[in-house]
Amino acid sequence: MRDFSAESYDSSRDFPVTNRAVLAIAVPMSLAYLTTPFLGVVNTAVVGRMGEAALIGGLAVGAVVIDFVFSCFNFLRSGTTGLVAQALGHGDEAEEQAAFLRAAAVALAAGAILALAAPLVAWAGRAFMQADPAVSAAMEVYVRIRMLGAPLILLNYAILGYVLGRGEGRTGLGIQLALNGANLVLSLSLGLWMGWGVAGVAWATIGGEALAAIVGLALVKRRFARAKARPSRALLRDPAAFRRMMAMNGDIMARSFALLCVYLLFARQGAQFGPEVLAANALLMNLFVLLTFFMDGFAMAAEQMGGRAYGAGLRRTFLRAVRLTTLWSAAMGLVSAGCILLFGDRLVSGMTNLPEVRALAHEHLLWAAFAGFSGFLAFQMDAVFIGASWSRDMRNRMILSVAIFVAALWMLIPLFGNHGLWAALHVCFVARGLTLFARLPRRMREGFPASAPIMAA
Repeated sequence: MRDFSAESYDSSRDFPVTNRAVLAIAVPMSLAYLTTPFLGVVNTAVVGRMGEAALIGGLAVGAVVIDFVFSCFNFLRSGTTGLVAQALGHGDEAEEQAAFLRAAAVALAAGAILALAAPLVAWAGRAFMQADPAVSAAMEVYVRIRMLGAPLILLNYAILGYVLGRGEGRTGLGIQLALNGANLVLSLSLGLWMGWGVAGVAWATIGGEALAAIVGLALVKRRFARAKARPSRALLRDPAAFRRMMAMNGDIMARSFALLCVYLLFARQGAQFGPEVLAANALLMNLFVLLTFFMDGFAMAAEQMGGRAYGAGLRRTFLRAVRLTTLWSAAMGLVSAGCILLFGDRLVSGMTNLPEVRALAHEHLLWAAFAGFSGFLAFQMDAVFIGASWSRDMRNRMILSVAIFVAALWMLIPLFGNHGLWAALHVCFVARGLTLFARLPRRMREGFPASAPIMAA
């Protein structure tokens, strides 16, 4: 833990936490994150127009497997955001750059290993899911291709983490638009017009990641050129900094692994209900992700502003950042839930022409919309704890929430079937948010000693 004593406080590191400041980060990143589930909707529509529920299910299961693998490395984005924001708050330009370069080195090394492990990942996904053979075949094609882009995917995590750590939401938006825009064009071209189907959608994603990496590295290089300080080799190799990064990253990886276990169990249980239910759940999950990504912009604001305030030792500024971002997230969650209820059926109809899948999706539409109520606190508290490097608490609360999810599955599915599956998912999110929120007061007492300044803009 950093020592934020009153003697070390520098008022020049104070910064405003206002609605305008929150929106300056949250709105661009909400728009950026919205492009990702929108792309998922388009990809599903590309495959859905081929008239086979198994292909929709295969794409959905393959996406879950890929998310499982790469979300375990989400620390390269979220951990980098927290560390860069803290360095920004502490006024240390060299450490900002060093945090990115360390993350980029880990990204390229881990990405190369994952690319080589593509056949193994595809086999493990097939064995775990135990889905219909046609679903499994489509899933394996998708996974094998997507894994080849692992170095690019992980490098883009580090780039986005650096940009967001500095609070440059519009730059993050530009990178995500480049990624998803290229992906969208290539998906339609390769998957639909050229008839490559699932394989075309997978190759399109790699093309988007490549363009985003080129754009992102150019922007980072320009930012480095403007900095007054440069990280020395000794700083880049600093054992204490590496230990801190790896400890935090290990906790975030464990959190991500636990969260992806929830999604894997959700997808696997849905597969047991048959291809039509699996396909309907996949369509609704796209809407679910659409809603949660919309709120993620405010989580990014909480992570950046909270991390910066923590780095500067500003207790009241930190608390104001938590309050404002959480209130905005709750409000946007309600608005987006209403949009899902109003337009969800139309979106589902646009993604598939299979009447039985449409009917099942309509029956369960309310569950996708309910994410605005069940998930906002979990997303916000998660971001706050990452920004302040309280990663161990975040990890432990996520593991507890997984246990609650498994218990809810055991109790609710026999009674309510697929409705019980969706209800258990929301129980998990509520548990995650409340357990982190209950831990926050004690963490603030420990993280901001009584002698620490409490000035706020």
